[in-house]
Amino acid sequence: MKRGMKECFHFCSYHHLFCIFLLFRVSSAGDSLRLLEPISDGRTLVSQKGNFELGFFSPGSSKNRYLGIWYKKIPIQTVVWVANRCNPINDMSGLLTLNSSGNLLLLGHNKTIVWSSYSSSSKQIQKPYLQLLESGNLVIRDEKNKSEEAYLWQSFDYPSDTLLPGMKTGFNVRTGHKWVISAWKNADDPCPTDLTCGIEPHAYPELSIRKGAKEYYRHGPWNGLHFSGTLHLRPNPNSEYEFVHNDEVFFRYHLKNPSVISRMVLNPTTSTRERLQWNDAEKTWSLLSTAPTDYCDSYGLCGVNGQCVISSNPVCQCLKGFRPKFPERWYSLVWVDGCVRNAPLSCHDKNTDGFTKFPNIKVPDTRHTWVNWTMDLKDCRAKCLSNCSCMAYSNTDIRGDGSGCAMWFGDLIDIKQISGGGQDVYIRMPASELKAKGDSRLKALIAASVIGGVCGMIIAGYFLRRNLFTGKSKRLIKGKDDQEEDMELPQYDLLTIITATDNFSENNKLGEGGFGSVYKGKLKDKQEIAVKRLSTSSGQGVKEFKNEVVLIAKLQHRNLVKLLGFCIQGEEKLLVYEYLSNNSLDSFIFGEMDAKQLKWPKRFQIICGIARGLLYLHQDSRLRIIHRDLKASNILLDHEMNPKISDFGMARTFGGEQVEGNTNRVVGTYGYMAPEYAFNGLFSTKSDIFSFGIIVLETISGQRSRIFRPQKDSLTLTGHAWKLMMEGREAELLDECLRDSQNSSEVLRCIHVGLLCVQQNPMDRPSMPSVVMMLGSDSVLPQPKKPGYFMETDLPINGHSELFLTNYVTISILQAR
Repeated sequence: MKRGMKECFHFCSYHHLFCIFLLFRVSSAGDSLRLLEPISDGRTLVSQKGNFELGFFSPGSSKNRYLGIWYKKIPIQTVVWVANRCNPINDMSGLLTLNSSGNLLLLGHNKTIVWSSYSSSSKQIQKPYLQLLESGNLVIRDEKNKSEEAYLWQSFDYPSDTLLPGMKTGFNVRTGHKWVISAWKNADDPCPTDLTCGIEPHAYPELSIRKGAKEYYRHGPWNGLHFSGTLHLRPNPNSEYEFVHNDEVFFRYHLKNPSVISRMVLNPTTSTRERLQWNDAEKTWSLLSTAPTDYCDSYGLCGVNGQCVISSNPVCQCLKGFRPKFPERWYSLVWVDGCVRNAPLSCHDKNTDGFTKFPNIKVPDTRHTWVNWTMDLKDCRAKCLSNCSCMAYSNTDIRGDGSGCAMWFGDLIDIKQISGGGQDVYIRMPASELKAKGDSRLKALIAASVIGGVCGMIIAGYFLRRNLFTGKSKRLIKGKDDQEEDMELPQYDLLTIITATDNFSENNKLGEGGFGSVYKGKLKDKQEIAVKRLSTSSGQGVKEFKNEVVLIAKLQHRNLVKLLGFCIQGEEKLLVYEYLSNNSLDSFIFGEMDAKQLKWPKRFQIICGIARGLLYLHQDSRLRIIHRDLKASNILLDHEMNPKISDFGMARTFGGEQVEGNTNRVVGTYGYMAPEYAFNGLFSTKSDIFSFGIIVLETISGQRSRIFRPQKDSLTLTGHAWKLMMEGREAELLDECLRDSQNSSEVLRCIHVGLLCVQQNPMDRPSMPSVVMMLGSDSVLPQPKKPGYFMETDLPINGHSELFLTNYVTISILQAR
């Protein structure tokens, strides 16, 4: 308290339990406002610069009253801490006081104690006072000692569902105190659920999310740069992360820009940990990252000694040197039994075993580990080899040349391959596996030498033929910002394409869209191809063409179509793709092909495959990619009916943590375009998710979104599906030809997920990681809100009514802004 300022104490007694202090507000000292008087319902305490506010509130539609802290400067009340989480006050009688022992007391009806900050501190307390700091931390301190270590109590030690910058999650080794965040039950009830996030107290500590006693998702241990399985939690221009391991073991993050408002929160609806940032321009919370991120993040999905590879199908594989324990169950996609070794270890003779390096993986569960923080990798290997129970080893810190030693004992579980991240783990192998690997390496070396010589002759011949006008050649093409990029793609000459497609014969025509036609072709080597011939009058010019070439050449995923090459000659702009024999999804579900060929199990597989492909675009590829024209006709099917997303001519890339953009050129297909994009040109991952939701509902119903005509009223397909769900009749949406093959629980879940994806407000729609998780689990789903384009009258015709209502091709509209 400011020196020389008169102090005023108001004493009152309540069964002699406490003495209430009325303190003056500090105007020039300190970094916050102090408690001026007991806080009754209707009064608040605001931090000095106005970042946070403490007071009573009622969450959602509840009338119960809780004491909490929320952001003061944003219009959406966002509560970050709650005192009486499971003990609400049911009237306006709440009163917060501070007693002479330095304890906060929350009183309810008839002055009953609802909650207290009870502190067992043995320190002599003379002048306790309460402060709400600019960090959002509510602290009790003694006037005589103002250091952070001297806090008598702080709310940061008792987190709710939110981790703010500067807060810890972890545990104190000496006292056993834990900093754990726990999700609210729902938007109306802040009482904690069994969904929690904290540091596991293993020898090699790791951050994880639990559902009750069961581990649900592992971020993995800290490896010096980031958590082993969580790439987005690493230093970046906006944030820095800290992991401490001594008497306290904890993780926390800090913001480099104090004007940024950001938080981490556990979402009980999706069972995910979300990183959110306030977008002041849009007055909404933007999702920066989420965990779990994909199907492979399901804890222990592939059983012991298995690894999950999200880009493969199926996603679970046995580690090299291992085989399925029960092959029949494994190949039926029941992976829980895991894998066993092809040959037993001979560890009693330490010269017969060795190690195989597995790069770019999330390290196994660290429950059974031993750690030495200073040992180097060479000594770590020797120590592991000398112990028959040691199954694997790795560095604890991967920075530079690496340091520290972590060793695993027993079966290895929850391993995930991480593209562009993860770390190296060395797994113990018997001599027979190492010899087989060495023999195969020798064979590969010999083969490479032979192939190298042959390739040399081929290359020489290639360049000779190139001078004589051959079919294709490698070509540098200018990409984004006119930077030349070597796309490592062959450039076909026009004569080769003309020959392959029989001069673009109508008999070879596969389809036609807003930017041109697609033809089937066959090269001289009998390889079948699909050629996209851009119309000279199309909206896609050289810029879109180059964008598609540059973009697709960098994308590698089994649910994305593969680009084989391109051709630019005269007025012709051609893209050469892999040929997919089963055409596009719309040709099946809308009756051009026999819809009965596509039974429900295959349709569910297609929905999940599209979701995985879109997840790769939004999160797992090098840049965040917004497709902007996702529709059934752009989902191609291979010979096994696996879906592949195609047509990236209108895609946009985002870097870093950018999540949305704006354009004055609205491009896309009516019926699939999200409302905020069609009306205002705002696009984001959430606009792609809206399109995905439409595809899901179309795939289930067999009805086109834009020409859906119900028996009565003017509901759209989204409105009709939502109305059926509200009436408990959503099963009626299913296409009649699927009745015999349906799995009712899968159908209902897909309808539910589809409606969550097409909600009017983009912030209400789930992220793609959440969508993939929801499709692959039986977790409880939130109730969807009213969808976009609920009625025909909701649709943005804007002078394009004839095109909008009757045509189903890609459109481009220039809008004045």
